[in-house]
Amino acid sequence: MTDSAHATPLIFGEVLFDCFPDGNSVLGGAPFNVAWHLQAFGMSPLVISRIGNDELGEQVESAMIDWTMSLTGLQRDPLHPTGSVDISFINDEPRYSIVEHRAYDYIDAASLPGMPEKSLLYHGTLALRNPVSRASFQALKAQRMGALFMDVNLRDPWWDRRYVLQLVAEADWVKLNQDELKQLGNGDGDVEEQAEDFMRSHALSGLVVTLGDKGAIAVTDDGRSAAVSPAQKLRVIDTVGAGDAFTSVLITGLISEWPLEQTLQRAQAFASMIVGKQGATVHDRDFYRALITDWGL
Repeated sequence: MTDSAHATPLIFGEVLFDCFPDGNSVLGGAPFNVAWHLQAFGMSPLVISRIGNDELGEQVESAMIDWTMSLTGLQRDPLHPTGSVDISFINDEPRYSIVEHRAYDYIDAASLPGMPEKSLLYHGTLALRNPVSRASFQALKAQRMGALFMDVNLRDPWWDRRYVLQLVAEADWVKLNQDELKQLGNGDGDVEEQAEDFMRSHALSGLVVTLGDKGAIAVTDDGRSAAVSPAQKLRVIDTVGAGDAFTSVLITGLISEWPLEQTLQRAQAFASMIVGKQGATVHDRDFYRALITDWGL
């Protein structure tokens, strides 16, 4: 298994605003959400993304400064606007309308920051839809020293199965949901069997499958496995960003060398807290304080 202990998280991908039906806009994007929580947990992530020279871009930069996040990997684009997504809800599940040719599609390889000695590189799939950011990611991947964590987030029509599976084969850890496992795997057996097969087929160190309101399972190449379920009664405002909250704790667990089952339990607990808030990021540090104390961060 690739060693991830005490590594600096490198978070590559989109920064954007989630625009809700009630007119509210919340800063987000899966990679940014993950980085936001990692910063609160004291992991000091390096966000590698790109924003426009516009009002939304100013809001991104201001929020990062207020949250004491490093701006070293944040690029400014003079031509393309900051990303935004229109969110609607169907049967309480979010649906995303994602505009193309945003600044995060044009992350510049020549402007990548210097790499830390030891890192854990996180990426999703959306920000790799454009050849420019895709090439920058390949350059970053070649430079990094450490594990690669892939967070599958299939957003139609912005993904190609062959390319996503190529990315999976190059990863150490992968997180996806049950529907994504069905789309990318062979579909044989129950979810645990599918997970084991997927992990072995792509020579992964570990695989995490989220199961919505049924929790999540994890399997590793050294024979460990774990499962977790949420509490029966949850106060749910919306589920936007719940998976990103879950991922941030998975990464914290890898870096902090927590046992697998404990990592999964803590990830589920934090995701259950996030669904009680609108949007994927929380700007109140008190929200995290009890967890930081309980987890010894």
